[in-house]
Amino acid sequence: MSKKIFYAFAIALFVITACKENKTVKKESIALAISGMTCEIGCAKTIQSKLSKKEGVLDAKVIFTDSIANIEFDANTTSKKDLIAFVEGIAGGDMYKALESSKVTSTSTKTAHACTEDCKKDCENKMASKKECKEDCKMACCATEGTK
Repeated sequence: MSKKIFYAFAIALFVITACKENKTVKKESIALAISGMTCEIGCAKTIQSKLSKKEGVLDAKVIFTDSIANIEFDANTTSKKDLIAFVEGIAGGDMYKALESSKVTSTSTKTAHACTEDCKKDCENKMASKKECKEDCKMACCATEGTK
């Protein structure tokens, strides 16, 4: 009889303790200007996928044409600084540079990307050093635009 009471008490204590773990979500958002993306499928989709899987990220949309990532996150779990470092660490840390941007772009409208003074050089360098696809390239980014 005493074992049953002990087990019932242990289970009740476990349930009560588990219910107290209910945390509130402190929802915040950030727009990141990302330099270094060279194609939509390989870069933008990879960054979006990795961000979406990061703990604390509630939603992530990367818009290649605007070089912007719109991220909603739980500030109790992660921070803006962590998200910037996370994006810059993708692909070994040598490929992407992320800066907080005041511009939030909707995925439903296509607006031109406006570089800040700090990133104009990066934008110009990105366009100048953009790798051309081989003539027989079968990748999705080349298939939509034809051969380059």
